[in-house]
Amino acid sequence: MQAPMGERRVYVAVHGGAGCHGVASEQSVKSALKRACARALQESRVDDSSALSVVERAISVLEDDECLNAGYGSNLTIDGTVECDAAVMDGLSGDFGSVGAVPGVKNPIKLASAVLRHSRESDPLGRIRPMTLVASGAHSFASSQDIQTVAPNKMISPRATQEWQKWKSRLIRSTNGDQESLPQDAMQDTVGAVAWDNEGNLAAGVSSGGLLLKYSGRIGEAATFGTGCWAQQSRNEHSGMACSISGAGEHIMRGGLAHVLGEALQSPQSNHSEVDTHQVLLRILNQQFTEPLRQRGEQTPNAGVLLLTKEHGEGDEVLPRLWCAFTTDSMAVAYASTAKPSPKVSILRRPASTGSAVDADKSSVYITALPIHR
Repeated sequence: MQAPMGERRVYVAVHGGAGCHGVASEQSVKSALKRACARALQESRVDDSSALSVVERAISVLEDDECLNAGYGSNLTIDGTVECDAAVMDGLSGDFGSVGAVPGVKNPIKLASAVLRHSRESDPLGRIRPMTLVASGAHSFASSQDIQTVAPNKMISPRATQEWQKWKSRLIRSTNGDQESLPQDAMQDTVGAVAWDNEGNLAAGVSSGGLLLKYSGRIGEAATFGTGCWAQQSRNEHSGMACSISGAGEHIMRGGLAHVLGEALQSPQSNHSEVDTHQVLLRILNQQFTEPLRQRGEQTPNAGVLLLTKEHGEGDEVLPRLWCAFTTDSMAVAYASTAKPSPKVSILRRPASTGSAVDADKSSVYITALPIHR
């Protein structure tokens, strides 16, 4: 059973994307992740402390930081504009809300949360309320819900402008025969968070500006059900998971990565044995994600997973367990709890020994468990 109410804790973990984090940006990214965890926990003491609200607050901080590819720091489209994707999911109810390719919204994650809340309300005509809104329709909905909107150019950061100018000119030159690929650190995609509240409920969220020079109107995994985030739990609160996904959206969407991971982590119905989370992550990211994409000709399928699970401790105690797994060079993560509010932050880097081949002896995936409850 869960611990008594007075002893329950709030846990939050965030990520700044899976990709290739250079030395120049490392401290800025770490600082943003720390602030996100600290703000989410600090405000949960005086405001709504639900897992959904903790996730929303944490991601809002990340969206406001220029060094991350979400909100104000978003990559620019081919047309030099910002179009954001975001989503949230509640583990207890399974409710989901998202927005895609939305311009001029300061914090897209707040708009995604508003879509989720709106979907729970009854409609006067009995219409089915949306889980996802996009583009101008999402922007109009933001105004109706008192979600802060800004002039679209106010979302364009100096850093994103410099990257866009550099790579747009190279794209133009490529039409004349010059071939050059975008580097991994220019393609870092998606920030996110997972949380566990003092009722034992789980939630997950994700927010992204998308790939640099993406087509205008493109929607990625951060707006799509079952791909960018997932949260689920049993009614008795004894099992559950919440994950936030990062990486190349088209790769992630092909496999419905977040939903597939949720299904694989459901406890067996026939007995009380627990799922081996490490093996599940290894199998899905190798066999169900990387290998099929390589068969399609994709040489470097990129994905990263921040995963919060429930595991059984002594007796009937249920404890959180935090995992991080990725196929990229690195992934930036941070975590904290009301018991230990000083955030722990790290740029996790995949050792060269993990290699890049997918076979029985060598894995392209780096997996680690992080001590969030200790």
